[in-house]
Amino acid sequence: MKPSTNRMLNRIKCIYMFISKNGTVTTQDLVEEFGITPRTIQRDLNVLAYNDLVQSTSRGKWTTTKKRVKMSS
Repeated sequence: MKPSTNRMLNRIKCIYMFISKNGTVTTQDLVEEFGITPRTIQRDLNVLAYNDLVQSTSRGKWTTTKKRVKMSS
């Protein structure tokens, strides 16, 4: 796997874990927590939403779904 792909997957996993731990978070919360652009956060959230792992409860607010996830290291 390319290093850039590995970084992206790790970042997405961290974003999912952050949302899961904190409940409902805003896109801005994620930007501040991870220090990356809003556009990058949005792309990562789109990946999570496509896989039914997060949902937007209202514009700019995100929470995890009830879909069960098996986490690996």
